Parts: sequence; C-alpha cells; structure tokens
Amino acid sequence: MASGLCYGANCALGTAVVTRLIDTRRFRWVHHALYIATVSTTLLALIVGVFRDRRAAIALAPALAPLAVIPYAGTHTRRHPAIALTAAPFIAAGILTSRR
Repeated sequence: MASGLCYGANCALGTAVVTRLIDTRRFRWVHHALYIATVSTTLLALIVGVFRDRRAAIALAPALAPLAVIPYAGTHTRRHPAIALTAAPFIAAGILTSRR
C-alpha cells in the first residue's frame, strides 16, 4: 500500500509539472525523493511479501523493471512518463492481491 501511495504521489506531481500547474524548479528534489520512496517501499513490500503474501509479491515484482529504468530514460522526452506508467498495473495488482 505504501508503494502505491508513493507512486501515486509521484505521478500526480509529475503530471502537475507537465501541465504547468506546479513549477518545481526550486524544489526539484521532491520528485526525486518521491521516486526514492517509491523504490524503497516497493523493495520493502517485496521482501515482506516473500514471507507473508507471496502472491502479492509476485504481482508487484515486475514493477521494479520500469522503476530501475526510469532514471536513464531522460526527463524531457515522452519516454519518461511512458516508462513510469508501465509500473502502474503491477503496483495496482500488488495492492489488490494483498488486500484479498
């Protein structure tokens, strides 16, 4: 659940920046901090999931691939949000599977 919240907050901030609702030039670090929180909580959820809820961990695991690639995708191209959004189904599946 925590990884989903961090991921959602990061996507919301990124969308707000792209649509120019928010200007993060002075505090760009917030987006980076949310990314680090997303990766950290996803890894933690996987570790805990291996011992508690293996199905949820398996559903969430593929989210690590796009999260690992995103820092290398560039930030001013369409690749960045496209790659970031490929993690969404796996994060959602992990949350839904863990809630059953």
